Amino acid sequence: MVVPLMNHHIKSLGASHTVAGIIGSLYGIMQLFSSTFVGCWSDIVGRRYSLLACILLSALGYFLLGTSTSVFLFAISRVPVGIFKHTLSISKALLSDLVSERDRPLVMGRFNAASSVGFILGPVVGGYLTELEDGFYQTSFICASIFLLNAGLVWLLPWSEEHTSNKEHQQGNKGMDDFSAKASCDPHLKSAANGAVARDSLFQSPWIQVATVLKRIKGIACSDLWDVFLVRLLMSVAILLYYSNFSLALEERFGVKPLFAGYLMSYSSALGVLAGCLLGPITRLYQHNTYRLLLHSSTLTCTLIFLYASALSIWMVILSSTFLAFSTTIGRTCIIDLELTIGGNEASGTLLGVGQSVTSVGRILAPLLSGLAQEFSPCGPPSLGVGLALVAILIMNVNKQKYCNHGNVKLKKQ
Repeated sequence: MVVPLMNHHIKSLGASHTVAGIIGSLYGIMQLFSSTFVGCWSDIVGRRYSLLACILLSALGYFLLGTSTSVFLFAISRVPVGIFKHTLSISKALLSDLVSERDRPLVMGRFNAASSVGFILGPVVGGYLTELEDGFYQTSFICASIFLLNAGLVWLLPWSEEHTSNKEHQQGNKGMDDFSAKASCDPHLKSAANGAVARDSLFQSPWIQVATVLKRIKGIACSDLWDVFLVRLLMSVAILLYYSNFSLALEERFGVKPLFAGYLMSYSSALGVLAGCLLGPITRLYQHNTYRLLLHSSTLTCTLIFLYASALSIWMVILSSTFLAFSTTIGRTCIIDLELTIGGNEASGTLLGVGQSVTSVGRILAPLLSGLAQEFSPCGPPSLGVGLALVAILIMNVNKQKYCNHGNVKLKKQ
């Protein structure tokens, strides 16, 4: 609700375009570095308490935003949100703890679909509220109230501890052996998983928690997951390049108004929700082979971006946008599932945090690459995205044996 209105509000406070850009960049940088730490911290102290802390501190940030009457207060309000607004990542880690590996893509797909509905409705509601007197401040307070409501639900619902405890009990004899087998192949992952189920970690010294977080992050950084994160980075940048100058390129190439581009992007978002709901039948069609589904969805994404870059009519753009909504939604879910399958559920918070940091790096790189590519042609950014997607597909093919081995183990266990 609030994000689309922020640029207008900060300019109304008297900030220049440069200052607004710096504050926006600082928020992105805080997200980049904090996502890994917060994700790892959730592995140590438990999902319930880390999720509660992130929700409450995010609510504080939006409450401060609702009282921001100067640029300084606006910048201060972005600090707690920039550091602790990782509720989606922790929620995904919690879902990963609660469901089996076979059901994980289906559940993640539905979760992403529900999140997409929020991203579709939020700007509409925020746009309506901002038309009222002091609308931005009212919208910020409503957003803070929604976070507080979510915190109450997390505190009251009983499944947060009971189900994760059951999951850990089931994995106590089997899951630890499975992860030990993975750790024997990659000793760095072993250090990343040490102490993952210590429930009394919440009451440890903060210094011990920080040391444990750093040790686990080092273990992930030195593991054999570099190729998975590289594929995620390349595909993220490719998709961001596709959208980077979407409205401007349509206007220059086909003479359509920005309003049409907005409708087309909303149409794609709605199809993304539908794609998330269809992940169950699709994964069953692929016999729960995440690697093969990821490879095919990435290949389709690459083809569709190329089709958009070389489109001669607006109907080709609409066609590519229609199927791209499906391929990107499936790809995002599959790359998360592959990270958790190879890295292990025992460090799911850390893995999802690192993955979110990788995506944040993509968000930093994409505008720069897009600007350079647009110097040559309006089709430059998507054309560059095609090249990056091809590199990602090549990496997946080179490491095919590694992915297939993990996929086979996954199916045998079930």
